[in-house]
Amino acid sequence: LSKRVDKMPLGSGALAGHPFNIDREALAKDLGFSGLCMNSLDAVSDRDFIAEFLFFGSLLGVHLSQWAEDLIIYGSGEFRYVAMSDAYSTGSSLMPQKKNPDALELLRGKSGRNIGDLIGLLTTLKGLPSTYNKDLQEDKELLFDCVDTLNACIPIATGVMSTLKPNPERMRGGLAGEMLATDLADYLVRKGVPFRETHHIAGEAVALAEERGCDLVDLKHKDLKPLHEAFEPDVENVWSMEASVECRSAIGGTSKAAV
Repeated sequence: LSKRVDKMPLGSGALAGHPFNIDREALAKDLGFSGLCMNSLDAVSDRDFIAEFLFFGSLLGVHLSQWAEDLIIYGSGEFRYVAMSDAYSTGSSLMPQKKNPDALELLRGKSGRNIGDLIGLLTTLKGLPSTYNKDLQEDKELLFDCVDTLNACIPIATGVMSTLKPNPERMRGGLAGEMLATDLADYLVRKGVPFRETHHIAGEAVALAEERGCDLVDLKHKDLKPLHEAFEPDVENVWSMEASVECRSAIGGTSKAAV
């Protein structure tokens, strides 16, 4: 965006340039611009750069909102995977035992404000004819509001993250054996069985565990062998959450090395 707006509009006049033969290229060089706005009609009315910044602000707000929602859920009593600092939460006015994730809820709410700024500008622009119109004064308030909102949200998000306390034991307690069903399918793929088949076979293994009233990871080699001849005794090594995480070692994966 900075490169694209590095064009000097000075000399465009009200809409059709000027009649005084000023060297705009020399003026742009003196003022530190990389080039000129070549269309005077567009130069005085273009607000694309503001719309794009407001879109950036809206999208950043949406990402912060999604991130906040994840932490709100993971910090709830049902999960308790993370705990927020008292500096970014408050007690409930009704329930003494409850801690409200105020900062995260405010971050989630502020995203709507940024989106509103963007929609407000686009609504203003959509009915305008070419060149400058007084309606364009509305761009300042929306731009400044978005900037102020982001300047408030980013430090708060940083503070929440830097003081957040994970609860590894609760996270481990949330693991379930059926999460390894895909790893079971992957095991057969490594044995040369097409995934379109292994997906179905893993589903049969899950159904077998449900039928026996046990966890998927309680199935032994002898239980799995009837499902496909490619199962060997080493299949039981699949029943490891740690191994499941670590085998995803490609860039962007979940292994410790990748992270």
